[in-house]
Amino acid sequence: MAEIRQIERRGFTIEDPQEAGRIVRGKIALPEGTEKEGHELPYVLVLHGFKGFMDWGFFPELVTRLVLRGIAVVSFNFSGSGVGEDPCEISEDEAFFNNTPSREVEDVGRVRAWIEARGLPGIDPARCAIFGHSLGGAVAFLHAAVRRDYRAVVVWAPIGDFARRRGDVAKWREQGYSEITNGRTGQVHRLGVGWLNDVENNASTLDISKACGRLSTPTLICHGREDEAVPLKEVEMLYRAFQPDVARFLAIADTGHTFGAKHPLTEVGVDLETVLSETVETFATHLL
Repeated sequence: MAEIRQIERRGFTIEDPQEAGRIVRGKIALPEGTEKEGHELPYVLVLHGFKGFMDWGFFPELVTRLVLRGIAVVSFNFSGSGVGEDPCEISEDEAFFNNTPSREVEDVGRVRAWIEARGLPGIDPARCAIFGHSLGGAVAFLHAAVRRDYRAVVVWAPIGDFARRRGDVAKWREQGYSEITNGRTGQVHRLGVGWLNDVENNASTLDISKACGRLSTPTLICHGREDEAVPLKEVEMLYRAFQPDVARFLAIADTGHTFGAKHPLTEVGVDLETVLSETVETFATHLL
C-alpha cells in the first residue's frame, strides 16, 4: 500500500436547508501546505456504492495515491447512505429508508455546487474529474452527463439499471419496504418504496445507458469478470452505449466486485493494484 505522508484531511458537512436531517458528510484531502503555498490543484470527486461509505476498503488507498500525485480529492457519504457521525457504520435507518437514486444524484450536485460557491483554498474548481464504484458509478454517469465539464470519468463495477434492485415488487409495495442484508455487518436494512417509485416515475432521467451515450468525457470502466454483484453483460451494455473512442473498458479476469479488496484493507492484491494504477494514471493524464 502507498505510504501516507504529509496529507492534510479536512472534514465538512452540507445540510439541506429544506429538509431537516438530510446531511452530506465528507472529507477533502490534499498535500499538506497546498493552501499556504497558494497552489490550486485539480480534484477528483469520489462516490461510494450501495451500503458503502467513503472510507470503505480501497477508498483511502485510492485517495492517498491521488494526493501523492498532486491531485486533491473530495469524498463524501451520501445523505441516504445511512452512515452518520460514525463514518464506518450504517446507523441512520430513516435516512437509508428514504434514499432514492434521484436523491443520490442531487447530493452530488449539491457537493459540486458547494465546492464552486465556497472557493475552497487549494482547489481549482474548474479542473475536476469524477470516480464512482458500483451504484456510485451509475450516479457518476448521470451527473457527469448533465454537467458535461468533467475532464475524466472513472468507474469501477457500475450498475446498469437502478431497477435491478427491486426484487419482489409486489411484496415491497405491500409491506412498504424491501429488506437489504449487509454482508459485512449482518445488519438488515429497510429500503422504502420511495426507491421503487423514483425508478418507475423517473425512468428517462435515470436511464444510465442514455447518460453514457451523451457523455463525451474520456471515460475508463473497470470491471471484474467474476463480479458476483454486477454481471459482466450489464457493464458491457453500458460500454456499448458510448460514442466511439470515448470510453475504455478494462475487464479483469478471475476477480469480483471489489477487485479483491475487503474492509479494512490490509493489502493490495494484483487485481486491485491494476485498477488503482490505471485509475490514477487516467486522472493524472487528464488533470495534470
